[in-house]
Amino acid sequence: MRYPKEVVLKEGREAVIRPLQKDDEASLRRFYAGIPEGDRWFMRHDVMDPGVIAKWMDEIDKDKVFSIIALSEERIVGHATLHMRKFGSTRHIGRFRLMVLPEFRYIRLGTWLLLDLIQLAMDKGLSEVRSDFVVGIEEAAIEAAHKFDFFEKAVLKDYVKDQQGNHHDLLIMIKRLHKRWGDY
Repeated sequence: MRYPKEVVLKEGREAVIRPLQKDDEASLRRFYAGIPEGDRWFMRHDVMDPGVIAKWMDEIDKDKVFSIIALSEERIVGHATLHMRKFGSTRHIGRFRLMVLPEFRYIRLGTWLLLDLIQLAMDKGLSEVRSDFVVGIEEAAIEAAHKFDFFEKAVLKDYVKDQQGNHHDLLIMIKRLHKRWGDY
């Protein structure tokens, strides 16, 4: 994959996608501060804890976690990661996470980031990628995953709670990968 990569979004907006670098820490903090609290609630880590992003920056490792950002007017507007295991029974499966600022949603920035993660997963020889979604909260992301041929692998009923204590199902979705785009 060649970076930086310039992409054109809906409405003619532009963004540049490139790997996260160690000197992006302050920009990444500002990016997550712009994500609504309700969206951050469902993340695996409290990104408002300064130690979380500092740890991510220390662990930039393209063999274990590949992290890309999208920039518009020199600010981070999207962040996506592909997590891989080097050992064990699930090392053929990658997991991804993708977050986009609200004003950059529904203009295909998430699509560009997802396409790069899928290509990277194929380049790494993974056979599947997985992503988890909160039903009733992440409906647009679930719909987008279906468009990319992700299928529903499992639903964990009442598995997560929102900030008000309401239970939601957790949907695990999988996409099987081919060696090349032409194989689809």
